[in-house]
Amino acid sequence: MEHVVIIGNGISGVTAARHIRKLSDKKITIVSAETDHFFSRTALMYIYMGHMTYEHTKPYEDWFWKKNRIELKSGFVNQIDTSSKTLHFEKGDLLKYDQLILATGSKPNKFGWPGQDLNGVQGLYSKQDLDNLEVYAPDNKSCKRAVIVGGGLIGIELAEMLHSRHIPVTFSVRETSFWNGVLPEGESEMVNREITRNGIDLRLASNLKEIISDENGNVKSVILEETEEEIPCNVVGLTAGVSPNINFIKDSGIAINRGVLVNRFLETNIPDIYAIGDCAEQHEAIGNRRPIEAVWYTGRMMGEVVAQTICDNRLEYKPGHWFNSAKFFDIEYQTYGWVHGKKEQPDHEVHFHWKHPDDTKCITIAFHKESRQFLGINNFGIRMRHEFFDRVLSENRSIEYVLAHLADANFDPEFYKLHEKTIIQKFNNDHNTTIQLKKKSWKRIFQTS
Repeated sequence: MEHVVIIGNGISGVTAARHIRKLSDKKITIVSAETDHFFSRTALMYIYMGHMTYEHTKPYEDWFWKKNRIELKSGFVNQIDTSSKTLHFEKGDLLKYDQLILATGSKPNKFGWPGQDLNGVQGLYSKQDLDNLEVYAPDNKSCKRAVIVGGGLIGIELAEMLHSRHIPVTFSVRETSFWNGVLPEGESEMVNREITRNGIDLRLASNLKEIISDENGNVKSVILEETEEEIPCNVVGLTAGVSPNINFIKDSGIAINRGVLVNRFLETNIPDIYAIGDCAEQHEAIGNRRPIEAVWYTGRMMGEVVAQTICDNRLEYKPGHWFNSAKFFDIEYQTYGWVHGKKEQPDHEVHFHWKHPDDTKCITIAFHKESRQFLGINNFGIRMRHEFFDRVLSENRSIEYVLAHLADANFDPEFYKLHEKTIIQKFNNDHNTTIQLKKKSWKRIFQTS
């Protein structure tokens, strides 16, 4: 019986295992040193905030794995011997495989800061990170202040978590405005204001110079590079991005760059070895997507695709149109298609921006300057339907078409106030046009406003 070994029990590895079991009777082993069972990594913050328990984050009961003949092995893999198809573990044990799937995920970036390995310095990625947070920041008596370094999505999640326990937070962001490498200017500035409205000490254009230790090897303070200011703190969150977790792969002969290099079928340069999820890097990027995508839903897709290939239905990975979602404190965010930040915005891409007076809702729509083709949308505080934008992107619809049908995309609950009328009025004023909502959409607006 063929033995498929999967290193990593995150969404990518577990999805692969589930689909291989659906398609075959192969022997399956999942290897992980993080937790005994799969849990939802995106729910870590809600455990700390008291909204869920760890048990709530496990999508499958503990008996699920045995019932479905998926073996679970705990341990760190030190080396992969590709010639003998053998995994060597940290404790000396071995495991043979016929086909190997690398789903090892990411690790938080460290840039050689003095003190970066002190007690109380951590990222927010693993279950161990959550456990450490309970040790060093259980409450605002033990943790007088936390400093977060890095302004991405994980950074703002960690800020919200600590804030929920009334722990003062200083948020140090290298950029001149939060996430402005990704978000257009108006959106980035609105998120800045949302962060400060929630009592976070936001420091823009600010870099970490050093983390200072106390006499016991714990965090005592940080020093900022630009001002030499010393900020006393008990926890430092390093959230300046993540990188593929591939250190143990480097001497295996498996081709790597920043991640494990794969083709469109998620195959590495070594036969019978595949890579999926955060650790996989496409030789050539797919469309406008980055070669490495540390995103939950793409990891799930890769798991489904590689399962087909391993079960003799060789399938190409086609992730479709880009989309993502997140939350900035109380403001929900969705993006469909491509809306580039100022630094990456191509010459042909024009942006239309609308913001509600309450400063918690806005949209930015990107479209082609000449052809008027709709390219993408960012929504803040307004929920929009994925299916609608997936369709209009596939059909290469115009900005005018999208605006005229915008109410059909709205996914806010019943009795929420709708904003399509004012959005279109602003576009008409800005661009000297006369777009009108379709009759069905107008009726829906006036019934629920």
